[in-house]
Amino acid sequence: MEQFIAVVRILLLLSLIICAVATALSKRVMQALIIFTCYSLIMSVLWLLLRSPDLAITEAAVGAGVDGVLFFLTLRKLHLIDKDEEEAIPEEEEGVKDEN
Repeated sequence: MEQFIAVVRILLLLSLIICAVATALSKRVMQALIIFTCYSLIMSVLWLLLRSPDLAITEAAVGAGVDGVLFFLTLRKLHLIDKDEEEAIPEEEEGVKDEN
């Protein structure tokens, strides 16, 4: 059982590193926000595995919940989410034109 928990911890740490790098390298703002929220959720699971439930609850509530909502509202107010959608539409239209 201890080996299983060790393997899960290593996988979670690797996914944490991947989420951090993916958030930094993401070109689309909404995509970076979603990856950042996943980062916070993975971190809260890690806190649970490290037997610190108070930090896990705080990380889940603040990191994934409050921060995610505040970032989303800020991006919506700055119209950066709308720009992501506008950039995605021409890419889809190009695919339709290429098929015809």
